Amino acid sequence: MKKRRLSTYGVKQMLFCSLLFYSVCSVKAQNRIQEEGQKERAYLVAALCKIADPVLTNLAQNTLHKNMPVESNGKDRAQFSHLEAFGRLLAGMAPWLELGPDATAEGKLRAKYILLAGKALANAVNPAAADFLNFHKGAQALVDAAFMAQGLIRAPKQLWEPLPAQTKKQVIDALKSSRVIKPGQNNWLLFSAMVEAAILKFGGDQKKEPVTVAIQKHLEWYKGDGTYGDGPHYHWDYYNSFVIHPMFLEVLETMKEKTPSSYIDSVYQLELKRARRYAAVQERMISPEGTYPVTGRSLAYRFGAFQALSLMALKKELDASVAPQQVRAALYTVVKRQMEAPGTFDPNGWLQTGIMGKQSILGEGYISTGSLYLCAEGLVFLGLPPSDPLWNGKDEDWTAKKIWKGMEAPIDHAED
Repeated sequence: MKKRRLSTYGVKQMLFCSLLFYSVCSVKAQNRIQEEGQKERAYLVAALCKIADPVLTNLAQNTLHKNMPVESNGKDRAQFSHLEAFGRLLAGMAPWLELGPDATAEGKLRAKYILLAGKALANAVNPAAADFLNFHKGAQALVDAAFMAQGLIRAPKQLWEPLPAQTKKQVIDALKSSRVIKPGQNNWLLFSAMVEAAILKFGGDQKKEPVTVAIQKHLEWYKGDGTYGDGPHYHWDYYNSFVIHPMFLEVLETMKEKTPSSYIDSVYQLELKRARRYAAVQERMISPEGTYPVTGRSLAYRFGAFQALSLMALKKELDASVAPQQVRAALYTVVKRQMEAPGTFDPNGWLQTGIMGKQSILGEGYISTGSLYLCAEGLVFLGLPPSDPLWNGKDEDWTAKKIWKGMEAPIDHAED
């Protein structure tokens, strides 16, 4: 049997088909890589909405006090728990809401939650509303007035500007009413400072002393390597992420915007450098399995422990050794692990105390149902739009995952 020789034309056809096949496969592979980040974003958006639904829906309908359970190992937490839920959720959700509505499915979803948040906010500060919240009775009220203020500062276009003049006045009045509460000599100084920053940003009469004191004291309490003491002493916990770095940065940013000075700018640059270092350390703390050290108090805030890392990603201020795609992959893994643990939510969709599901013993006396919504702060990087490089490109192994797979990874070193 004679072998048939391919003509030059046939060879060219085969080469063309091979190249076409390779090109199609490459496009499909690239699409899969691109889709990876978009699928993770979609999951995280759905997680945020699942967390938000019972709080915003009920507060918008003036039924939050009626329907929200208040479980706690402490006493008298019901007077604080509802503002805790709303303020903390709003602070975490605000960067995503600030992207605004658009014609995409996610943009339409944002439109829904912007409307809900506006209605909820109006009821929260209206003395005549059934769900008027407590901003001044008991020390805890200051904490969550500050978280609500943080949310407004993070989303001025979508949360503040659309408000009617009367509601804006009631917001400022509510924030001012928290001034009767004297903060402790620890991270609480930043709560007073955040309230005053919001009052300044939105046209109210700011008291300067709480801001000045918070800045001075935190500069004194710096312990080195990106970490502040919670007061004069260092604590092995996540309060540098829950409160200190995010609020310190955002207070300074507001001061830079409204009352710029060389001093404020220099402190801001110093704090930004420290926050960047702290976030780099946080990225290294996430294990290959998406777990992290269970040390210190307030572990029931779950992935809110990584607000600092998420915030640095949002601000595009990650350390040069940390790629955005490895932060995305790491935080997605942490969030998914905790969201899907049985018992994280009760049958009506409210968060329950724990870090992996329901673990009531992990709730300190000051923890109640509302406190748990600080977990939303770990999702602030959703404020980066879907087109941002963080949400595109293939997943990258985060540092611990690289090292424990035997791969190369940058060495670590302390900073002053």
